[in-house]
Amino acid sequence: MKRTLSAAIAAALMGAASPVWAMQAAAVAPASASAPAAAERVTFRSMDAPRTELVGYLFRPAAPSPAGAPAVVLMHGRGGVYSSLANGVYEASTLTRRLKFWADYWTDRGYYALIVDSFGPRGYPTGFAAGTYATRPPEINEVTVRPLDAYGAMRFLRGLDGVADDRIGLMGFSNGASATLAAMADDKPGDMGRLGFRAGIALYPGCGLQNRFRQGYKTYAPVQVFIGTADEEVSPESCRRLVERARAAGAPVELTVYEGAAHGFDDPSRSRQAVPANAAATQDVRQRLGAFFETQLAPR
Repeated sequence: MKRTLSAAIAAALMGAASPVWAMQAAAVAPASASAPAAAERVTFRSMDAPRTELVGYLFRPAAPSPAGAPAVVLMHGRGGVYSSLANGVYEASTLTRRLKFWADYWTDRGYYALIVDSFGPRGYPTGFAAGTYATRPPEINEVTVRPLDAYGAMRFLRGLDGVADDRIGLMGFSNGASATLAAMADDKPGDMGRLGFRAGIALYPGCGLQNRFRQGYKTYAPVQVFIGTADEEVSPESCRRLVERARAAGAPVELTVYEGAAHGFDDPSRSRQAVPANAAATQDVRQRLGAFFETQLAPR
């Protein structure tokens, strides 16, 4: 019998035989505390039914806290983790500029950052083009599968020396932002406020979430959603409706809508940042997200 998303997460987080902080096999040895922030290729298991072995890229803070540093799991969008110029070379050196920027953004602030590759290990390293949503394979579904990747990443981080295992946040982009919203949903048994992510950030998500939350959407922890009115791929209005329902249910969810900003407004490419609305949205979100996680992931 296929387990539901919430049951799979709960079983892994609450099971005594496999505690959430259990160490997962890594492909590299830990770096020294004095090593500069650089991507380390690691492997860990998703919580999906096949227990897919995922690839991740771990960035460590330059000066980790002796008491344990917070961490952020980064979930890529439909294009995957690798640059369109990768030419078949799928490694840390070919990660997208956006993902590398955000990994550096967090490590500069004293966080560990783990970029999760959901697509490559399942046979789709180049990701998917815009307009292909209806034909994408079910094994990379952002509502039923990719949240299990996020929780697998969280479990991996909780096994690392130096990570404060109760101070882990989740951040996603586009398809990965939809996965973030699904992962943060309060539809899982157990005390997710204690066992789950401390907070979530969703940049330009598709908020329909395949109608999974037609009966209502509520998060178990604070979530911030950011989207532009000129988004070419997903609906800002859908996100407004989702957030309104969540807030009506008492959930700590906030929505910021940027006038004139497009999908992927934070892409550091020259063409994207040449649009004034994108540049303004990028500057604003960069200023706000550090403060958000600083507050939400503070020591308890």
